[in-house]
Amino acid sequence: MSTRTGRAVRFDRYGDVDELYVTDVEFPDPAPGRVLVEVAAAGINPGEIAIREGAFAETWPSTFPSGQGSDWAGTVVAVGDGVEGLDPGDDVFGWTDDRNAQASHVDVPAEQVLRRPAGIDVASAGVLYVAGMAAVGSVAAVDPQPGETVVVSGATGGVGQIAVQLLTLRDVEVVGIASERNFERLRAMAVTPVAYGATPEQTRENVRAATPEKVHAWIDLHGGGYVEIARDLGIPADRINTIIDFDAVEKFGVHADGTAAAAGRDNMAALADLVADGALEIPIAGGYGLEQVRDAYTELAGGHVVGKIVLLPNA
Repeated sequence: MSTRTGRAVRFDRYGDVDELYVTDVEFPDPAPGRVLVEVAAAGINPGEIAIREGAFAETWPSTFPSGQGSDWAGTVVAVGDGVEGLDPGDDVFGWTDDRNAQASHVDVPAEQVLRRPAGIDVASAGVLYVAGMAAVGSVAAVDPQPGETVVVSGATGGVGQIAVQLLTLRDVEVVGIASERNFERLRAMAVTPVAYGATPEQTRENVRAATPEKVHAWIDLHGGGYVEIARDLGIPADRINTIIDFDAVEKFGVHADGTAAAAGRDNMAALADLVADGALEIPIAGGYGLEQVRDAYTELAGGHVVGKIVLLPNA
């Protein structure tokens, strides 16, 4: 059995971004049923900040030293016994449940590895899992029908831009809540932009002004009271989904379907095919080398990223 030396992001205790570091890690040949991939692109996501800061220490505790990341795309290096349909050199993408995608290599079960279609670039494939599945889950939860109007709060984030495109593909009228500097981006995606208000009441009135007809459903990707605004507008709880406001889930009984609800090979393959066919764009806001992981998360934490940031471990 051969072993390779690579690099991986780690943190040894809960804390701020300064806890992150990159260290040498050994990657042996994969065990039966598993695949070793050299990572070309790995996504970063807000949930990883919360995990590293300890916000989910009771729900999803970390084992130290802990890695980070679920999204990845790259090239197969080796396959374990019993793996069929994958060979060294194959361009692939997928996900890991072990928080270790932000590394030069990732070792994953074969069922979490998909061939990358020729029409999707490696950066887009490398950020497809967390944001893409959150968008798929959110859209499915509110069951949009052709001709209906659906509001998306946080519409220009990584999840938001995928969700609004999935909605327009269903012939839905989409209203996106965002900063005015991002209005042109929304209009380019056939989305009606609405500005954040200084107060929840102002935001509610902004939505009302933009939607003289009935609003049928709401996807909340931002938190901070948008579920309550949706309820004030008369949207029933079963047509509202949030991936962030869990207090509102308990209070109003709305959906909380995100990445976990949609995760799976079929949804990943379908989303990748949409990208490869040019029907869906995965917005890439910027890329960082693995050693710049602190800078990447600092930018993400600033809250003004339009799209997805990607780590490029072997660039």
